[in-house]
Amino acid sequence: PSPERGEEGGPAEEAESGRSMSYWEMAKVGYQELVNAIIRPPRAQYEVDHLGPECFEWHERFFQRLDFELINPRGHRLACSHWMPVGHSENRDAPPRPCVIYLHGNSSARVEALSQLALCLSIGVTLLAFDFAGSGQSEGEFVSLGYWERDDLATVVAHLRASGRVATIALWGRSMGAVCALMHSARDPSIAAIVCDSAFADLTQLAEELVDRARANGLSVPGFVVSIAIRMVRNSVLKAANFKLEDVSAIKQVESSFVPTLFVAAAQDDFIAPHHSQNLHDKYAGDKNLVLVEGDHNSPRPRFLFDSAAIFLQTYMNVPPSWAIPASDAFNNGVPPWIDTDSRGLNLADLGLDPNDVGLDHPPDDALVGMTPDREERVQAALASVFGYDHQPATEPAAAAAPARD
Repeated sequence: PSPERGEEGGPAEEAESGRSMSYWEMAKVGYQELVNAIIRPPRAQYEVDHLGPECFEWHERFFQRLDFELINPRGHRLACSHWMPVGHSENRDAPPRPCVIYLHGNSSARVEALSQLALCLSIGVTLLAFDFAGSGQSEGEFVSLGYWERDDLATVVAHLRASGRVATIALWGRSMGAVCALMHSARDPSIAAIVCDSAFADLTQLAEELVDRARANGLSVPGFVVSIAIRMVRNSVLKAANFKLEDVSAIKQVESSFVPTLFVAAAQDDFIAPHHSQNLHDKYAGDKNLVLVEGDHNSPRPRFLFDSAAIFLQTYMNVPPSWAIPASDAFNNGVPPWIDTDSRGLNLADLGLDPNDVGLDHPPDDALVGMTPDREERVQAALASVFGYDHQPATEPAAAAAPARD
């Protein structure tokens, strides 16, 4: 006869067993996705053509992009690009020029620097951007959200100083790149200035805040379970990528950093909330300023920030005023200098438009570069799955979440 309900091996136990297995499978998948979000996020996909022309004219000046490779201390090849006046690298009679090194965010690449190119060229400095190891077209399996990236940056800085063609060096970092800049500055006080956009203060703190955000969206899990999960993630990250979560902490470095820094935070950023930049600013030992802009983690930054950054960099990099390009626009409507903006008459960022949608040559697909809202949502979903919850995107109507079934 068939087993009765509640009897050992009966339908109730089988149903419960299937449900438990579903919870377990969900947790395993979510756990791996959460670890990957830290050390193996989606790699930015782009072509060299996305970087624009190798040579171009802007305001009757001629510029070039030199692509090259460097090897970091771990033996990984780093893909680099350096924009400068034509002939600058070969003309030893011309004075060395200051250089801004752009440091991209998580899941992104050097193409992210194109929005800053017009600003740098307009004030008379060069711009170098590179893909961190594990990102874009550089070698490496894992990223570390700023820890090992410090060594990539040190490799680039050493290259520039050895070239004899670079004067002062400044850093412009966003998100992961901003954390890298702060952590590097504590051990390299010769950096002239830093623009620090949307840095997180401490990686463990950021993970705990993501849990709090999930709780606000319905996740119910005891604090000790969260602590165990974070400890497990820490151990997996240490084993795979050889760094500790607690060592990715800009807040531990800023009290010994004295490089003049312009902190930037977006008022509606719910991924790396503005209080991270505020806390970093408050504890920072050097000259500092904090600018709050409208938008979220991925929003194009407004014109007034570019104007402020141009003045900040000119001042602290000691750029001769005569090197600025007359009538040039540091903002350039948010597009690279080879895009004609004279007829646009629009402040694209202030209008909430993405420069990638208005005529960039071979624009990268938004879904393939950067920590997009969709990728932020996937991190949140992975976090919920670790605790056996089926995360529903905040943009969808609220619905009763049922456990996944095999």
